[in-house]
Amino acid sequence: MQTIEFKQLDETLFYKQLSNGLDVYILPKKGFSKTFVTFTTKYGSIDRTFVPIEGNEEITVPDGIAHFLEHKMFEKEDGDVFQQFSQSGASANAFTSFTRTAYLFSATDHIYKSTETLLNFVQEPYFTEETVNKEKGIIGQEITMYDDQPDWRLYFGAIENMYHKHPVKIDIAGTIESIDKITADHLYTCYNTFYHPSNMLLFVVGAIDPTEMMAFIEENQNKKQFADPAPIDRIFEEEPTEVAVKERELKMDVQKPKVYVGLKAKETDLSGEEMLKHELSVQIGLECLFGRASQFYTEVYENGLIDESFAYDFSLEKGYGFALIGADSSNPGGLADRIKEEINNADSLITEKAVERIKRKKIGFFLRALNSMEFIANQFTRYKFNDMNLFDAVPVIEKLTVDDIRKAFTTIQGESQQTVFKILPTSEKAQ
Repeated sequence: MQTIEFKQLDETLFYKQLSNGLDVYILPKKGFSKTFVTFTTKYGSIDRTFVPIEGNEEITVPDGIAHFLEHKMFEKEDGDVFQQFSQSGASANAFTSFTRTAYLFSATDHIYKSTETLLNFVQEPYFTEETVNKEKGIIGQEITMYDDQPDWRLYFGAIENMYHKHPVKIDIAGTIESIDKITADHLYTCYNTFYHPSNMLLFVVGAIDPTEMMAFIEENQNKKQFADPAPIDRIFEEEPTEVAVKERELKMDVQKPKVYVGLKAKETDLSGEEMLKHELSVQIGLECLFGRASQFYTEVYENGLIDESFAYDFSLEKGYGFALIGADSSNPGGLADRIKEEINNADSLITEKAVERIKRKKIGFFLRALNSMEFIANQFTRYKFNDMNLFDAVPVIEKLTVDDIRKAFTTIQGESQQTVFKILPTSEKAQ
């Protein structure tokens, strides 16, 4: 077992790769009574075209299958796994994103029992055509519910505008039509390909002894048989740099219009510290332009162009990346124009003074977030799947210069990379 010390943060991380390929990380936290455990596979909604482990030709599976598989993992022949967690006093959950599927629990007692439950249920798939068909109705209701949520439609509408071919433009849950095509065989194919221990990461953080916990996990895994690890061939079509649609709108039953300006990233082939530096640089650049201390924010707020819903974010993964900036606005067209104007003037707005202030703020946020076990576990896994280390964030932020941030921001700044998506009240015309 390796010991990795982060002296600046006063954290010690314990790591071991087990014989079956599973990466296990344990972060003991003194003074905490709760323990948080995540078991995550590097498999998300964008992994729709691939070569199955047991095959040699590429296949494309129905949209929404990663999310569907996450739901089905909790149902076993002898009942629902949630009951087993409840009996141990643990709170369990799961989520599917574009790039990963995570199963998790938090608890203050019976940690080993719940860890065993987590490992066993994720590594014991049980699918039948009968239970798959039953689940279609449940997930279909979930899809319908999200289709009626304006903020969700705004988010995916902006992403759809940006991407021509990349499956990030497809809703994580799929559509009612796509999930209707899912079979038990599809689920086993995806499970066998993406749920091998070598494509997964177990992260434990909290009130635990790392040596005892590592031994417990290793004993559990040694009792099980797995195929030899094999590389996964994921297939994506080449994606143009420019956006697919410059502007689009949707009418919905909303009181006030909503708008997002989307910025499509062109630096999407990064990994490791280079990716971490780039991502943090763009985030700091956005904060310079649109943060609450910015001239832009003061102006548009006082002019009534935005309200408390105003938000901005930058997401970067292998193969895609985008920034979204927007809000509920009585003048969505006017707000979009002001956002674009600010983006075009980014070079003069990203100043030494602003950057130093935001760097201190970001470091402070990160240090506070290290008191959240949920934040550590979820972010560590996401970073690790991109060959980054969460605990390198502070030293990387400290080293960033104004030139680094300006240079990174130019990669999302091009006019051909900008799109606008609006949601308007049913009775309203576009502005």
